[in-house]
Amino acid sequence: MGRMKDQASRVVLIGDIVDSRGATNRRALHRAVEKALVGVNAVVPALGELRVTVGDEFQGSYATLGGALDAALRVRLHLLPGVDTRFGIGRGAVTTLDARRGLEDGPGWWAARSAIEAAEAAATTAATRTARTAVRAADDDPVLDAVNAALLCRDHLVGSLSDRSLRLLRGLMDPHTTQSELATLEGISASAVSQRVRADGIGAVLAAHELLRALP
Repeated sequence: MGRMKDQASRVVLIGDIVDSRGATNRRALHRAVEKALVGVNAVVPALGELRVTVGDEFQGSYATLGGALDAALRVRLHLLPGVDTRFGIGRGAVTTLDARRGLEDGPGWWAARSAIEAAEAAATTAATRTARTAVRAADDDPVLDAVNAALLCRDHLVGSLSDRSLRLLRGLMDPHTTQSELATLEGISASAVSQRVRADGIGAVLAAHELLRALP
């Protein structure tokens, strides 16, 4: 094993598949997840690209909290409505145990593990059953309370969208895609797209996403 090496604080992401045991074709499920990770890696800069690790879990690391939150939402939208995912994001120091094999440990990873457990626990309560994302830090950071509050609201909106509205949200995450283009793809009017963006909270999700992805 290579020599252990302490690294600067970073933001790490642990994701998993919600109710994966209910999947009838687990091989197809994992292919879909891997395809989603490749797509997100292509558009969100990472220190350690998202990759499947063990079982239903995948991991990645980022220079900023905003980068990790950006990646988490994009992965979820890539896979919904057929597959739902859950995310724990942690900020803290990371120790490289074996650079060749990509083995890491440390407070950042422990915080991410605590976060995904918190997201899973929140989803068992009726009031927060749509929770899918949580953030924790190795050191006390009161700002994260506000971030987690925003994530609860974002997850609720995303979890409440119809299949068509999910497609529209996914399309509008690309700044080069217009509502008119999406209307053509959906076979509806541009006015109908605008109505959905307002009424279904798609615009609110996009606005919140822009603020969250700018976090250091």
